Amino acid sequence: MIKSEIAKQIYTVSHLVGSFQLRSGRISSEYFDKYQFEANPSLLDAIVKQMVNLIPSDTEVLAGLELGAISIVTLLSHYSGLPTAFVRKEAKKYGTSRLAEGAQINNRKVLIVEDVVTSGGQIIISAHQLRQLGAEIDYALCVIDREEGAVDKLLAEGIVLLSLLKRRDLPT
Repeated sequence: MIKSEIAKQIYTVSHLVGSFQLRSGRISSEYFDKYQFEANPSLLDAIVKQMVNLIPSDTEVLAGLELGAISIVTLLSHYSGLPTAFVRKEAKKYGTSRLAEGAQINNRKVLIVEDVVTSGGQIIISAHQLRQLGAEIDYALCVIDREEGAVDKLLAEGIVLLSLLKRRDLPT
């Protein structure tokens, strides 16, 4: 499936109109319900097949952010052959007490994978935490960049945002 068709399908299944508070705290009149495109197996497959081409060549580990990026990073791992770390918003308080489960990230080039990015706030928080654990993070990859400032905020943290789609790529 070509990128323009993916954009149309994402818009059709996930675009909502109303009043929505975003993770950034901002109120938006539109919202992309990522779970709608992530729960659609054929659409998710098409999305990830396009995203695999955006993975920087020096990437050693994919790191999917809880919860929205887990299905994306799992399939991305399948198609790319790269190992995956599943990143929690905070380390669990029982069992292994880890922030990142799965692949080891210490001294490895880690690509953060996210679904929809507005301000980049969760990527910044998670990158800081993962860097404290020894991960080398230069890039983040998302399905949709809402084009609301994340690129510049992430660059200020030394992270280049790669995106399959930008807001302008989606129907209006």
